[in-house]
Amino acid sequence: MQKILVTEVIHGQALERLKREFSVTVDPNLWQKPEQLRKIIGNYDGLIIRNQTIVDQKLVSAADRLRVIGRHGVGLDNIDLRATKSAELIVTFAPEQNAVSVAELTLGLMLSLARKIPDANQATKNGNWERHRFEGSELFGKKLGIVGLGKIGFRVGIRARAFGMSILAHDTLMSPDSLNITEIGADLVSLENLLAESDFVTCHLPLTPETDKMFNYHTFSHMKKNAYFINLARGGLVDETDLTKALKEELIAGVALDVRAVEPPTAGELEKTDRAILTPHIAGLTKEARERVLTCICQDVALVLKGESPRYPVV
Repeated sequence: MQKILVTEVIHGQALERLKREFSVTVDPNLWQKPEQLRKIIGNYDGLIIRNQTIVDQKLVSAADRLRVIGRHGVGLDNIDLRATKSAELIVTFAPEQNAVSVAELTLGLMLSLARKIPDANQATKNGNWERHRFEGSELFGKKLGIVGLGKIGFRVGIRARAFGMSILAHDTLMSPDSLNITEIGADLVSLENLLAESDFVTCHLPLTPETDKMFNYHTFSHMKKNAYFINLARGGLVDETDLTKALKEELIAGVALDVRAVEPPTAGELEKTDRAILTPHIAGLTKEARERVLTCICQDVALVLKGESPRYPVV
């Protein structure tokens, strides 16, 4: 029987179904032991991971039997794709199965920033009743700047339009005639114009050498002083030192981060300011998304091991 190794916390009905066809070993802490992982990976035909298992050249070289890697999620920055391609390993992922969950949390964080919900909640629980302190602003009539109008950014735009927002988009892979642009009535603009005009800026880009720390002091200094910045994509997109400086100098009104440059982060200035909402990388963590993502990955890993083509290969 072919063997599959799961190296992080992954569970659900789809995984249980996979166990009926293959020998599946689940070690949720193995990602923390790269040397041990390299020692045993040669015994497995399939590998299922999230975002914490590092698949580098050393691991690939040790994976004599490995045929497929299933990435439970979207981001691929923890996988050396050159190494996997050179070794003719098939990598599959779930490019849109958690997109609704991420889009919904994006709107939730926008509302939380605009209406000061976390602070109002805490103050009221502390026994205060400070109605006028928490006067907020509406989303209606505001401009939302979406940087990266892919599967998640597009869904954010659809929901933002329902709130009566107008959409500015920046995406170097799209033209004004692209479906994602036309279907939400977005204006495709330069990053500089998007930053200067938007009341909210939300980022939905992959982390690449080109996007690494693209949101920095220079970027934040071009935003409106009453604008908010939201990042649910990759922590490495943001220079957190520059972001902290921008908040201190009141270059922007506030920020909501679901992802960090280092996870879990070391407590610092961002954890102390009341102008930042911080969540522990939960954007895609809903029951519905978990089952969709897991079903997608398990089905594709099984297809590869049966000699068939996966539905969602990384190309």
